[in-house]
Amino acid sequence: MYNGGKIIIGLLIFIGLVSFPFLYSGGKATAKPDPKIDTPEILSMPEKERKCVESKAFMKKEHMQLLNDWRDWVVRDGNTVYTNAEGKTFNMSLQNTCMKCHSNKAKFCDECHNYTAVKPYCWDCHLAPKEKKS
Repeated sequence: MYNGGKIIIGLLIFIGLVSFPFLYSGGKATAKPDPKIDTPEILSMPEKERKCVESKAFMKKEHMQLLNDWRDWVVRDGNTVYTNAEGKTFNMSLQNTCMKCHSNKAKFCDECHNYTAVKPYCWDCHLAPKEKKS
């Protein structure tokens, strides 16, 4: 076998480099986020009114596009009322409509955004909600 020693050393270095991230993290994976919607504000609402502006599936998939649309419609077009698929109207306001229910920014917004390494710029313009310490 030609250069057998060099090949074995090369393989050991390759295996060491490939396995380093797994060994460095200690085998711990980041926990999948579990956004909490059991805020006191939501729980104080009547059961029938505990609905978001759109369905849960829609909001999971499209909330960033909806918020971008809202921003454009309010700032550029002056339209401040959103009518959802069921015909119910909402004031297009991140701070007053969304954060009214989702007052737990750290558990609802930040947990998923940190998990996916997304840094939304919502709070560059809006005031981040102050969370109550209990």
